[in-house]
Amino acid sequence: MAFGGELPTGRLVRTARLGGLVGGQGARWVGTTLAGLTRSEERDEAARQARLLEISERLLVALGQMKGVAMKLGQVLSAMDLPLGSPEQTEAFKSRLTALQAAVPAVAFDRVEKVLRTELGGPVHDVFDDFDAQPFAAASIGQVHRAVVNGEDVAVKVQYPGIAEAVEADLRNLALLPPLLKPLAPRTDFRALIDEIRGAIGQELDYELEADHHRTLARAFRGHPFIRVPKVYTGLSTRRVLVSEYIPGTGLADIKQRPQPERDRFAEMLVRFFWGALAHTHRCVADPHPGNYVLDGAGKLAVFDFGQTRVLSPTYVTGEQELVRAVRARRPEAVHAAMRQLGMLPAPEEVDGERLLELMLATSWLYEPGVRQIDPDLVRQVMEANTPGSPHARLMRKLVIPPESLLVRKMDGMLLSVLSSLRATADWDAIAAEYYAQQAASTPLGAADRDFWQHRSRRAA
Repeated sequence: MAFGGELPTGRLVRTARLGGLVGGQGARWVGTTLAGLTRSEERDEAARQARLLEISERLLVALGQMKGVAMKLGQVLSAMDLPLGSPEQTEAFKSRLTALQAAVPAVAFDRVEKVLRTELGGPVHDVFDDFDAQPFAAASIGQVHRAVVNGEDVAVKVQYPGIAEAVEADLRNLALLPPLLKPLAPRTDFRALIDEIRGAIGQELDYELEADHHRTLARAFRGHPFIRVPKVYTGLSTRRVLVSEYIPGTGLADIKQRPQPERDRFAEMLVRFFWGALAHTHRCVADPHPGNYVLDGAGKLAVFDFGQTRVLSPTYVTGEQELVRAVRARRPEAVHAAMRQLGMLPAPEEVDGERLLELMLATSWLYEPGVRQIDPDLVRQVMEANTPGSPHARLMRKLVIPPESLLVRKMDGMLLSVLSSLRATADWDAIAAEYYAQQAASTPLGAADRDFWQHRSRRAA
């Protein structure tokens, strides 16, 4: 293989390893569950937690063999509420998932050059004025190089050689994982999630599709007062190569060292981009990873990498907005109706609207009016509300999280993590209400954003 060392790429070899792992852990989990029938509640919970931790360890091993697919599944799992005993254990597991996602070494330039020559129809230096052989960033299935074309600085994302073949084998093997994953998150429909991941990574292998999302968002945000999406060089972009405008800027690591007002402004621009893209274009940009945006020289938020972008149906987006409005208004029956409409209640008659409202309030970082700081303590509160010891645990086991909902919650979960690292302060509930409940602008940035979209709507009409 050209990435991640010498891995078995044949499906039979990889399936045998994964199948043995899943089967063994599935049998152990059934044994733990049956034994719990004769144990005290306290001893039963301790045994279940020990088994969950063992499953999580085995899962890390399995994902380590799957590389490109591991990144995708790892990204999803790292944004989920996993009941691994304590917030500390959960965070440790998620940190290892993050490390696993980052553990993709750079590919030698001679191998990358073969992809570029094949895709672009000639030697690299016949196409570009200059090309930096050392990549400056890595994506889940490719790496990014700086180059110059017609005197303009560009970013060139090149798909890893051989990644498509390895991913194809692992995509088939994903069907084996639900029995291993189910104990980690009982309320998630993993078979539907696996179908979503299969479709998502299949789409990510097609850079032409990513370029289409990229162009759509670049057009939508063109002229925006504080958000910038770089242009795509369509003539140089193919199924395995994507060329876009290179925008230098300041990354999150440096922004975190700046004074509170600057951190707050950066954080607000972030949430306004991701929530605005969903509200105004029905596109969920599901990867607010810190490597996917910078603060440019003009003080604008520059966003790139749209491989994890999905178009959500207008019906679904409306359903999400109705749910937010119902929770903000503290209307239990409306919360129940909205969650039922979104497909979260497989047995609606078994759950109570009052308890669903309590759950939504406890497990979200929104819905509390007034200025508040997003810090590790707040993140801990949200996580603890999702652990097996939470008063809401039994109710959560009666819910199903559809793939579309999981995608939006993945986006919001990653945003929460970034905001926490910034110790960002704002009235987040009021900002969310602008996008989900069509409320008036609550900040100067909100007013500028509102004026932009209103003007854009008038031009479109």
